[in-house]
Amino acid sequence: MKPKPVVGWRELVGLPELGLSGIPAKIDTGARTSSLHAHVLDEFERDGQRFVQFAVDWDGVRHQCEAVHVDIRGITSSNGETQSRYVIKTQLQIGDTQIRTDISLADRSEMKFPMLIGRTSLRRRFLVDSGHSWLQTPDAHKIKSRQA
Repeated sequence: MKPKPVVGWRELVGLPELGLSGIPAKIDTGARTSSLHAHVLDEFERDGQRFVQFAVDWDGVRHQCEAVHVDIRGITSSNGETQSRYVIKTQLQIGDTQIRTDISLADRSEMKFPMLIGRTSLRRRFLVDSGHSWLQTPDAHKIKSRQA
């Protein structure tokens, strides 16, 4: 059996199908579903599939994306409030590992990290070392100066 990669409490991650990389993410085993800071712009249908178009903002840059819209779910935030959120399914890359996972689109503008990686994405794939950061991130010394 191959050993599981170890992630720190924060990592830079990518969403390659969306053309996004270097997203600062908090690893949160207390959250069930992963979430991405996004503003939903439009919902549409193409070739019989539902899509959602959204904008992702971080580091002063706006990235426009679209993905297959899987569901709208009631997601309970850390303050106990339940919100209806769009959920997409896409590839998530942490270090050299890529997995297909559900990600809710949420307003995380008040949060320090534009992305949160929940336990469903981590389960049976990674071990979490909460005492360290950037364990799966190349050039971690460059990131530490940006995200203290």
